[in-house]
Amino acid sequence: MKPTRTSLSRLAAAGVGALLAGAAALPVAAQQPQSTPAQPPAGTLPAAAPSGPYTLRRAVDVALQNNLTIRQQQLTNLNTDAVLRQSRAALLPSASANATQNWNYGTSVDPLTFQFQDQTIRTNNFSLNSQVTLFSGFQLRNTIKRNVLDYEAGLNDIEKSKNDIALNVASSYLQLVLAQEIVRANETRVNSSQQQVSRTQKLLKAGSVAESNLLDSQAQQASDELNVITAQNQVAFYKLQLAQLLNLSSATGFEIEVPTLPDPDDEVLLTADPDGTYDTAQGLMPEVKAADLRVESALRTVEVARGAYYPRLTFGGGLFSGYSSSRTTPVFTGELEETARLPLFLEDPVTKVRVPVPNTYAIAFQPGFKSLPDGFFSQVKSNYGKQLQFNLSVPILNGLQVRTNVQRSEIGVKQNQLRAEQTRLQLRQSIQQAYADAIGAQRRYSAAKRQTEALTTAYRNAEIRFNNGLLNGTDFNIAKNNLYGAESSMIQAKYEFIFRRKVLDFYQGRALDL
Repeated sequence: MKPTRTSLSRLAAAGVGALLAGAAALPVAAQQPQSTPAQPPAGTLPAAAPSGPYTLRRAVDVALQNNLTIRQQQLTNLNTDAVLRQSRAALLPSASANATQNWNYGTSVDPLTFQFQDQTIRTNNFSLNSQVTLFSGFQLRNTIKRNVLDYEAGLNDIEKSKNDIALNVASSYLQLVLAQEIVRANETRVNSSQQQVSRTQKLLKAGSVAESNLLDSQAQQASDELNVITAQNQVAFYKLQLAQLLNLSSATGFEIEVPTLPDPDDEVLLTADPDGTYDTAQGLMPEVKAADLRVESALRTVEVARGAYYPRLTFGGGLFSGYSSSRTTPVFTGELEETARLPLFLEDPVTKVRVPVPNTYAIAFQPGFKSLPDGFFSQVKSNYGKQLQFNLSVPILNGLQVRTNVQRSEIGVKQNQLRAEQTRLQLRQSIQQAYADAIGAQRRYSAAKRQTEALTTAYRNAEIRFNNGLLNGTDFNIAKNNLYGAESSMIQAKYEFIFRRKVLDFYQGRALDL
């Protein structure tokens, strides 16, 4: 897992800030596990546990692969990508083809001949139109730039989710390692108690100690055995919790690889340098990148809103044609039709009067025609037309909608700037807290280690006195439990330091591994 893809801000502040918190209150034995394991976001179908123990890196990889929250965010970002592609496609011309068929009954105007007709008319209209935006106040280009920023912010959101899941897995992993070590420590105590009971029985038979000492030893053994069972239950709990984080179908057969962890005293004593770590972390953490990208996106939203102040110029063109059932065409029949008969006149040479000639006429003819319906394809061809059009729209007054949208988008910029500042503030505070916790854990470990060494010597002296009958069982058990309490505190401080150190390493871009 790449370190630059892991976020620790929320983890160090809250979620994983509780790492080992349950163990911190443990006395000699492990604390009782919670009644209900935490339910992680899971994949649709739980995966079967692969064979072999899990390392931390392998557990993180499986959790990232199976987690449903990450899948949901990936699908959400695919929607954002679709919006981005759509905004880019808005630069292309639009085109549409249309066809209609109408029937007009009774008296109506033929939409193609524009004549009144008292008959049923069937008409068809066909058109092909295209339009492209030449200028719109740069709204289209600013929308593309904004959507690109939103898409990149979504990618960083996915990385942040991966970071949170990775750190949750690391927390549960170390809790399980701690619980297993507490089991081993309690088993060692049970073995010591058994040996002590056996020695006390021999001393009782020899008359060196009172019977109450044996009873105290047996009571201590029972308490230690109960602590073992409690610790084993906690191991089962954390094992189930980790298996659920990995979305495995069952915790049966699920085992982890116990890493070899360094002694905190062997580590260089930490010195607080939160500012340097913060400078590194804010360039790596995806939540910071996402917040900055959303500020830039909000600025582009302002430019989109301001673009509505400018005129809008579009260019379009179209092709159109149509058909009408009432349209007819005259067709020559090939015959002549008589149109009129005109009488002939003769002029009397004497009187100069024009006298009609009986039974004599001049007949007028014209070619014969008949009206036939015009054919569909011939009408479509003859009615074919073209159109080019420029359209300029100048906004004058629209109820102050544009101004209101600009003001709202400017407020959105300020809101996103505050969110970005809040994200950086949380990151800085988380780093400061992580340093304080790591330094405190390292110091507590050193103090607990010295305390354990001193109490070990005191326990050995108490054991010698107890075996010689110079110390009662109650005081001996107190010395024994004091030693076990110091050992438990030392173990808890060790794991807390290791985790806090890993958190700080992660802030500095190092891989999450043990």
